[in-house]
This record gives sequence, C-alpha cells and structure tokens, in this order.
Amino acid sequence: MVAGPSQEFGNWDHERMPDESNPLSGLWPLAPTGTTDWLLELCGDGLTGFMPPAMPDAAWVLNAMYEHDQGPAEVSYHEYRQARLTDGSIQPHIVAGVGFEAVSITMGGGLGRAEPPGLGWRRLRWAELARRTGDPVVPDGLLPSYRCFPSAKKEGSWPLSIDPPTEGSLDRVTWNRLIGILTEYSFAGPDTPCLAYYNPLLLGATDFDNLHVRAGRLGDAEILYDNPEADFSPSNLWAEDRSWVLCTDYDLWATKVAGPPALIEALLNDTEIEAVRLPWAP
Repeated sequence: MVAGPSQEFGNWDHERMPDESNPLSGLWPLAPTGTTDWLLELCGDGLTGFMPPAMPDAAWVLNAMYEHDQGPAEVSYHEYRQARLTDGSIQPHIVAGVGFEAVSITMGGGLGRAEPPGLGWRRLRWAELARRTGDPVVPDGLLPSYRCFPSAKKEGSWPLSIDPPTEGSLDRVTWNRLIGILTEYSFAGPDTPCLAYYNPLLLGATDFDNLHVRAGRLGDAEILYDNPEADFSPSNLWAEDRSWVLCTDYDLWATKVAGPPALIEALLNDTEIEAVRLPWAP
C-alpha cells in the first residue's frame, strides 16, 4: 500500500538540512526518500519525468514560441549556420572527430529554460501557426515535440523568423502563469504544500539512485524555475494531497497537467496559457 500524503510528508522538514550552497534550499529543502513512490506506481519509470494519467481530467500546456515579423522567413536555421561555416565566421562543432554539421540538421530551438526573445518578437500561438500551415496543432497519435509543424520547416529546419519552443522545460512566462492558475485552484492557495521532482537528466545524470525532490509552498514555486542545479523547470510538480500533478517530459515541448475538471477548464480557457486536450494521451 502506498502511504498517504500525511504519512509521507508530515515531517519532511525535520529529515533534511538545508543546502547552504543553493539559495532556494531555505524555501524548498530536499524531501525524504520515497516521496516519488506513488508516482512510480501510478506512472512507471520517471527517468524523463513521471507522466500521469488523467486525474480525472488532463490537458497539455504548450511551450511558447515567438515570431519576428521582419525576420528572414525564407532562410532556415540550418542554411544560416551552413553559410556562416562557409564564410569562416564560425567554426564547426567536432564530436569524436566528426563534424557535427556534416551529419545533422540545425533545426532551431533549444533545450531547457527560455525567456521571451526580446524586441521585435511577438508570441506566436500554436493555433495561429496551425491555421497558417494547415498542420494540426499536434498530429494525431503524437505528443507536442519537434515532430509538430512539418510544413513550417525547410528540410526539418525552422525559419529564422520563428523562435520555436524549447524542449524539456516550460518557458518562464508560461511557468509563472501556470503557477498562478494552480494557486487559484488549490485548496490552500499559496500555502498549498507541494513537491517538485527534477529527473536525473536535468542534473547531469550523475546520480540515478537518489531521486531529487524538494518540498515547499506553492506560493514559492516561481523560484523553482531558477534552480542553479538544473537548466530546466521541474520534471514534476504536485500538490501534497495529490489533487493535481504536472509533468514536463525531458523530450517534449509541453507540460501535461492532470487534475480536477475545473482546473483543466481554466487552463483551456486561459488567454495567456495555450493548452489543448489530446484524446490519445488523456
């Protein structure tokens, strides 16, 4: 039998001492071992993040992408990099003696945390790009990832005018808004006790035996985005009472939020967050 929340987390703050080298450790100290056991039982392996089923409902919060209206839409990231390699303004990336560019495509986008790109860029909604290209927001049977919007790319590479979503992490704007909505729909608001899990890949894959979980208040969750030990938002964040749980998989462009219907409807109807239901991934 899996222990209930009060059994698991009731004395977490007495079991781990704060890590003085990490500024968030005072608000989010390390939680005791075993706090992810229920997720392992519910979801299976959490190497890239524990992916929950609907609880009883679920939606996918899409990472933000941006567009520059005056950017060179006809030039792809791959073409631009190849041109710079040719004129000598950059040097090739060598891996194990092989030129990386010779065996791969520069797609655009990145991995980990993301900020708005700055002056001249505007938020490009996934729904807007879907209308423009004729591609679905997410192809049937797939999850939000680099496989989306094949018609927007040139031979697999995004145009320089689009800053595509990053992989494996929410962007800061979406993270902050999501925390605000979770706070509104949680039983104790900002005082709701929560747990945050960072999968081993986010921490350099140095320790696969001791899962990295921190415990704190939902009202202090924005600081988790700047954890100096990881360049990503948490893999999982959940309320101690398990009323909701989110998962940001290391390989995806979106975060799954599982919880009560009222929370999911709020996400789907929010004017800042862009969220979708995926019937094949409830």
